[in-house]
Amino acid sequence: QHYMKMRGNGLFKRAVNAMIQAIDISLEKGGLTYNEIDFFIPHQANIRIINPVAKRIGLDKNKVCINLDQCGNMSAASVAVALDQAVREGKIKKGDKVLLTCFGGGLTWASLVIEW
Repeated sequence: QHYMKMRGNGLFKRAVNAMIQAIDISLEKGGLTYNEIDFFIPHQANIRIINPVAKRIGLDKNKVCINLDQCGNMSAASVAVALDQAVREGKIKKGDKVLLTCFGGGLTWASLVIEW
C-alpha cells in the first residue's frame, strides 16, 4: 500500500488528449490550421503517444520528428534536442511553421507554433 503506482492506460489517454488540446489552443491563438503546419516536434516520451497525436491532427509521418530510437526519452530536453536535430538535418527551412508540443511530469503540457 505504501508504494507508487502508475495507471499507464489512463496516463496515455490523458497525454494524447492534453497534447491535442494544447495544439488546438496554440493554433487558434495563432490563427492557424493543422494544414498550415510544416513540421511537428512532439515530446519524445513514447512512440505510442506520438503516433495517435500526429494521426488525430492529420499530419503525414514525414512532417513528424521522431528521434526516440536515437536519443530515448530525455524528459524536458527532448523537444529542444529534436528541434536542433531537425534543423541540422535540413527538415526545417526558413519560413516553415513548426509545432512544438510537450507533456510531462505533474501532468503538465504546453504547445507553441514558431515560424522558422
